[in-house]
Amino acid sequence: MKKRLWLLFVISLTCILAMLFLGPYVYLLLTSLKPSAEAVSSPPTLWPSKFSFENYRNMFDYLPVGKYFANSLITAITSTFISVLLGSMAAYGISRFTSVTGKYFLLFTLVIRMVPMISIAIPMYMIIKNMGLIDTHLALVLVYTSVNVPFAIWLMIGFFDSIPKEFDEAARIDGCSWLGSFIRVIIPVSLPGLATTAIFTFMLAWNDFLFALLMTSTNAKTATVGISEFLTAYNLDLGPMTAAAVSFSLPVMIFSLFLQRYIVSGMTLGAVKE
Repeated sequence: MKKRLWLLFVISLTCILAMLFLGPYVYLLLTSLKPSAEAVSSPPTLWPSKFSFENYRNMFDYLPVGKYFANSLITAITSTFISVLLGSMAAYGISRFTSVTGKYFLLFTLVIRMVPMISIAIPMYMIIKNMGLIDTHLALVLVYTSVNVPFAIWLMIGFFDSIPKEFDEAARIDGCSWLGSFIRVIIPVSLPGLATTAIFTFMLAWNDFLFALLMTSTNAKTATVGISEFLTAYNLDLGPMTAAAVSFSLPVMIFSLFLQRYIVSGMTLGAVKE
């Protein structure tokens, strides 16, 4: 009896938490499917009187949303690839070649990652401005990479530490160099770690608002800044804004679903038998 009551309590609590997390997004999705006039009606309604894709068509008429989404994809994907590449190589070196310098470097990256982004936004803006890269994709790629590499190092080093060093030794015996063993042996084994790191770094770049607001104006403006333009001092285009917000959330969901099969814990457990 006690077990059943405890199970019922856990299920109920799980459902409540799920509703708290999913509730705002469900309301956003339903609002995006309302007619434009109904989306701003007062008092607001949860369920649309009729489902309409009017807001999804209108969002392209109000603003160049397609261009903003393309800019976000370019900067997020490029910075994610570079961050995971550099972060995994640095983490592998620190994991396999333990030294005092490596430990201090790891601590230094942690300190850098703990610095609030707002405190480095202006210095980064001045650097990018002096380089003549304001309102370019390269500016955002450089900023996102510099912010995400320390994060990628700290995520990946835990995965590399869990991979037995016997893997490297076996590859070295077979004639591989350190780089060869890293590419041919360690990378395939650490795909779950790479996938997890890629998802988090992609989300950090994709969701950024502060740096995109400071360093872009027209050509490289991202979706986060573009969506905010539906809200002005004179008007609130809530219908197209919710449609753009729903569309903005889809790439992260698709990216996560595509990589979910790699996110498996304990892939190397028991791989080396004594």
